[in-house]
Amino acid sequence: MSAPRILIWYRNDLRLHDREAIHQALSEQAQLIPLYCFEPRKFRQTSFGFPKTGAFRAQFLLESIADLRNSWRSRGSDLLIRRGKPERVIPELVKQLEIDAVYYQAEVTSEELAVENALQRALSPLGVRLKSFWELTLYHIDGLPCDLHYLPEIFTQFRKQVESHCSVRPPFPTPEQLPPLPEIDGGEIPTLADLNLSKPVFDDRAVLRFVGGETAALDRLNEYIWQRDCLKDYKQTRNGMLGADYSSKFSPWLGFGCLSPRLIYQQIQEYERERVKNDSTYWLFFELLWRDYFRFIGAKHGNRIFQKSGLQGLEIPWKEDWEQFQLWQTGQTGIPLIDANMRELAATGFMSNRGRQNVASFLTKNLGINWQMGAEWFESQLIDYDVCSNWGNWNYVAGIGNDARGFRYFNILKQGRDYDPEGNYIKHWCPELKNVPASKIGEPWTLSPAAQEDFGVKLGVDYPYPMVDLMESVKENEKIYRSAFDG
Repeated sequence: MSAPRILIWYRNDLRLHDREAIHQALSEQAQLIPLYCFEPRKFRQTSFGFPKTGAFRAQFLLESIADLRNSWRSRGSDLLIRRGKPERVIPELVKQLEIDAVYYQAEVTSEELAVENALQRALSPLGVRLKSFWELTLYHIDGLPCDLHYLPEIFTQFRKQVESHCSVRPPFPTPEQLPPLPEIDGGEIPTLADLNLSKPVFDDRAVLRFVGGETAALDRLNEYIWQRDCLKDYKQTRNGMLGADYSSKFSPWLGFGCLSPRLIYQQIQEYERERVKNDSTYWLFFELLWRDYFRFIGAKHGNRIFQKSGLQGLEIPWKEDWEQFQLWQTGQTGIPLIDANMRELAATGFMSNRGRQNVASFLTKNLGINWQMGAEWFESQLIDYDVCSNWGNWNYVAGIGNDARGFRYFNILKQGRDYDPEGNYIKHWCPELKNVPASKIGEPWTLSPAAQEDFGVKLGVDYPYPMVDLMESVKENEKIYRSAFDG
């Protein structure tokens, strides 16, 4: 009797380590047919007209697929590449190769679930077994202390429950050898031009040259934790904005599934045994836990995380002022901390967590602009876009999320003083302010005409005047928020 053939459908799980689907298929003595589909739906426009997958993330994806293919080839197999909708491509392969089952990583949000459902309908007449695996979180969904329906709406409650009652399952091993493919055309990896995108130019001001793929992910994991010994200081440095090592920078590889959170957790534990266990080693685990929570909340609430009223169902009359939005997009708001962060995002596809919170707060609490526009712009631009974390965080900052605490906003000037006290980050991305002293760098509009001349920056010419008064705009938008909340 010949070995069963199992198709491994790759999605946001672009690795060989810690893959239950692969481990299960190999335990069944199956011939594995790995496949990645470049879906046209992922390269269309968002509802507000932005490229759904921008050039930075698309390049990272192409690099990740090339690396994954190399990994399969080095183990005696290959990765099939196809362009088209999975619900059309996979049934054709099933018939062509007489495939017995399709294994894939389960997703939780609407667009991905729609593809799964379409695939199920297409495969149903063919009698093919379709099996999903939960492979993206630190904690397995089946190991949660309660049914998903009763998942706490407050993160702290969730954290306490899982820390008290749950354990992280060990990662599955990386296969050393893989069965060869049957005779079939492997397909070509498309270029950015094939996807109607231009190749992004690397900006040497970027925090890191992010390279896609499992190989680069494992290199970064080893470098950050073991070679540079950064983990012991993570809690103290994580709110930085300049440099490669103020945070782990694991998020792009986590977002594409090139790196397993369970492997990171295993490395944390090993580091704690061999070097040091402290608040910083816990805090990296804590951040992984937040990532889990957003995915479980996405699974619990479904489309509500995408709706304008958010998880709280608050009907706030958000503005859709495109002129103001474009000033925010391009880093021309006249608020240096906001502009520096937005310019970094546009130039590199990345921004610090501290920066993301500030620019999101400014868009929603100072400008009163529809948070969905910001969420879609992040989806388009970020290398490390993760659907649940992105939309969950925007819900939270906009004050309409499940764990949001009323009208909370970031004091932009204080944030600058606390996290960029010398103005080095601002000057890095706003060079027109390079001669402004630290005491004035966050609010250059307070410079007199004579001081502007001294420091080589003329407001309204070299750098814009602020588009809003920070405190007055907060007060105005708080009234709108309160009215919606009390109504």
